[in-house]
Amino acid sequence: MTERTTKLDPGALDPEELEILRAYEEGRLRRASGAGEAQRLESAASETLRKDKRINIRLPGHDLVQIKRLAAREGVPYQTHISSILHKYATGELG
Repeated sequence: MTERTTKLDPGALDPEELEILRAYEEGRLRRASGAGEAQRLESAASETLRKDKRINIRLPGHDLVQIKRLAAREGVPYQTHISSILHKYATGELG
């Protein structure tokens, strides 16, 4: 089996994401067993990731510049990065 590699920075991942990355790179992940299971998993993922509310927020310019730098370092759009931070805060994962 050939070794799989990714371009993700492992330092930007939380422990759960690191485990998923390791499992992927070691070939331990398996495909959904059938169309029904694949559709069920896809539906669950879509529901989890659905963003159905908009907000507007004003930030100091220097904060936005720093947020954009951090997002670029993680390889994600800055709005996704902000959304991720807010999600972690709302779920108690972030101080």
